[in-house]
Amino acid sequence: MKDYFIFFKNNSPEIRFGWTLTFLSSFGQTFLISLYVPTLLEQFHISEGFFGGIYAISTVIASILLISIGHTVDHKPIRKVSFYTILALAASTVLLGLSRYHIAILFVALIGLRLNGQALLSHISQTILSKRFQVDRGKALSIASSGFPMGEAVFPVILTSLLIWKGILVTTLSSAAFLLLYLGRLLIFEVKSFDEDLDPSRNTSGKLIVGEFQELLKEKKFWIIAPASMSLSFVTTAYFFYQYVFAEDLNWSVTLYASFFTVYAVCRFVMAFVGGLLVDRYSARKVFRFYLLPITIGMIPLIFTQHIFAALFFLAMAGISQGTAGTVKTAVVAETFGTAKLGAIRSFFNMFMIFSTALGPLVIGMMMDQDFPFYSLILSLALLLFLALLNSQRLSAKKFPKIA
Repeated sequence: MKDYFIFFKNNSPEIRFGWTLTFLSSFGQTFLISLYVPTLLEQFHISEGFFGGIYAISTVIASILLISIGHTVDHKPIRKVSFYTILALAASTVLLGLSRYHIAILFVALIGLRLNGQALLSHISQTILSKRFQVDRGKALSIASSGFPMGEAVFPVILTSLLIWKGILVTTLSSAAFLLLYLGRLLIFEVKSFDEDLDPSRNTSGKLIVGEFQELLKEKKFWIIAPASMSLSFVTTAYFFYQYVFAEDLNWSVTLYASFFTVYAVCRFVMAFVGGLLVDRYSARKVFRFYLLPITIGMIPLIFTQHIFAALFFLAMAGISQGTAGTVKTAVVAETFGTAKLGAIRSFFNMFMIFSTALGPLVIGMMMDQDFPFYSLILSLALLLFLALLNSQRLSAKKFPKIA
């Protein structure tokens, strides 16, 4: 840990900036949006399946928009890109509170939350840190990634209390006000070091973006890296989206189950730092080949028993994989494809990842509607992870030389 303290001390402004962006991305993440779901279902008199469909469509649209916006981090000043992204996230949060006037407002709000929160803020953070730190990339990404579990630990408690006390409108307006206050803080952050490698002359026409996307799809290494990222997002989003439905159906104590999230958050937080050390010591490629193993193992007890402590084991193992993923997913793309066009390339990867977060709840929800038993749902998710884990073993340093 001494290395982390020295590294943070020497690079504090850049690391704090990256961490803050991942922390604020919580406002567009599934775990936070799910807090509003009961209110929204009652507000519009719609079913869980109908809302899941709206959520899936809005997330897919956000993923498509990402590839037309994500490249801006390669050639636009970081302060400007971050400012407008946070401003748009705050506006989307306000729209969520005003959605009671029409369901179309809800749809637009969800697109904005998913695009600017879950997609862009985390994308900006991970991309600029990967470019800025070549040698200590693992440490930089791991510290920044700790913003995700911190958001999971802090925001649900605060927003749930606000929802119970004052309702959805006050809660969303308070969230937007918090984001707007940060914009003032952004003006005094030292972020010029992130702009040293910008390429303002880069052509960003739609034709070029489509061409780069087509070239990426022809790369064998893309079809090795992308499935691992997509499968993890698919599985975790699907499970967490319906976790309290599972808890009720299996007669688990909701209070006890909710307390287990502390274990998940701690494991994810710790592994964010451990993952960074592993990446710097062994390379992202080597760590990438095994980061899906813990969550895959974690699902095995849930297949054979419905005891609540099987869920505790799964959450702990999921936290290990998720914490490691926060560092290794970006680092392996930077190692394999280089950093010159990292913003554009990561936006393509993130498009597929975000698409999988839309597909997960939709597919599992349809299976639940067809009365698939719990163990078969978990078995399906475990098999998906296992296949992705096998596929990731194809990432060989000999076949794909490391690119700085």
